[in-house]
Amino acid sequence: MSRRPISIQDIASAAGVSHSTVSRALHNSDLIRPEVRQRIQQLAQEMGYTPNAVAQSLKGQRTNTVGLIIASISDPFAGRVVRGVEEVAQAHHTSLFLSLSHNDPERELEIIETFHRRRVDGVISASAQMGGAYVERLAQIKMPTVLINQQAESEADRLHSVDADDYDGARQAVEHLLALGHRKIGYLGVGNRRQSNRRRFAGYCDTLSAAGIAVDAQWVRITPTVNNVHADDVLDGQAMLPALLPTGVTAVFCYNDLIAVGVLLACRERGIATPAQLSVVGYDDVDIARYVTPSLTTIHQPKLRLGEMAMQMLLDILEGRPVQSRVLANDLVVRESTASPRRTPAIFGD
Repeated sequence: MSRRPISIQDIASAAGVSHSTVSRALHNSDLIRPEVRQRIQQLAQEMGYTPNAVAQSLKGQRTNTVGLIIASISDPFAGRVVRGVEEVAQAHHTSLFLSLSHNDPERELEIIETFHRRRVDGVISASAQMGGAYVERLAQIKMPTVLINQQAESEADRLHSVDADDYDGARQAVEHLLALGHRKIGYLGVGNRRQSNRRRFAGYCDTLSAAGIAVDAQWVRITPTVNNVHADDVLDGQAMLPALLPTGVTAVFCYNDLIAVGVLLACRERGIATPAQLSVVGYDDVDIARYVTPSLTTIHQPKLRLGEMAMQMLLDILEGRPVQSRVLANDLVVRESTASPRRTPAIFGD
C-alpha cells in the first residue's frame, strides 16, 4: 500500500501549531517569527513534505502549463520548433502538453477543448488552420494563443503570431533559379497547409511575373486538400514530379524539403541528373537537406528561434506585457542541387 503524502496538517500536528501558521511559514511570511519559520521549514523537510503544485496553481489562477499543437511528430521542421518552445518553457518552470493535429481543423478544435478542460494557461499552435469556428471558439474561451507560421486572419486581440516570411522566401528561391538562367520553373505544393502554401505560391508567381514570365498552369502541381493522417510529403514529391517532366521545366521549386527529397528520388529512378538536367530547390532547411545527394539548395527558416519567440510571446501575454506579432526573415542556402540549365533543355518522359 502506498504511503499517504505528508500534508500541512501533519506538519501542524507535529509542530504543535495551527494549519495557517504552517502555511505562512512555508511561504516565508513575515507574520511568523524567523525562529518559528525556520523550525517549521526544517520539520517539513525532515518529514518529506512536497507542495501540491496543482492546488497552488489553482489558487493563483495559473497552472504553469501550456498546450502545444503541431501537425506531426515525423515533421523535422516541427521538431526544431518544439525544441525552441521547450527551452524557454523550461527556463520559466512551465510544462508543455503536446498534441498532434495532422493538419485537420476539426481535430485541432478538439485539442483546444481538451486544453481548455485541463486549464492550460495558453496555447501555441504550429499547425493552426484558422477557420472561422476556430477563431470564434478561442474568442469565447479567452484562451491566450500564439500561432507559428500561420498568420491570424482575425483582429482577435488574443491571437498573435510569430512567422517566417513565406512570400519572401519563395521570392529568394525563384530569383536564385532565374539568376542561373532558368525560365521554365515548376512548383510542387501541398493542399493541406493552405495559408503557407498560398503565400509561397504567390511569391513564386509574382517573382516569375516580375521577370516577364507567364506562369504555365502545367508547371504547377499541388496535392489534394483532403486531410490524411498518413500523408507523406516525400512520397507526394516523388509522385508529382513525372507530370511536370513533359512540360520542359528545367527547375522545380518545392513547398518544403521533404517534397524536394521526393523529387530527387524520382529523378534517380528515371535517370535524370540533378542538377545537370533538373535543378531542385526546397524550403525549411531541415537537417536532411545537407545529407541527401546532391545536397539540397533550400530556404532556411529560423525554426528554433520561431519556437523560442512564440513561447516568450505567450509568457509576455500571460504577464500582461505588450506584445506584437513578428515576421522573421528567411535566408537562401545554396548547395549542390541547383545549376545553370543546359543550352538545349533535355526532353523528359516516361
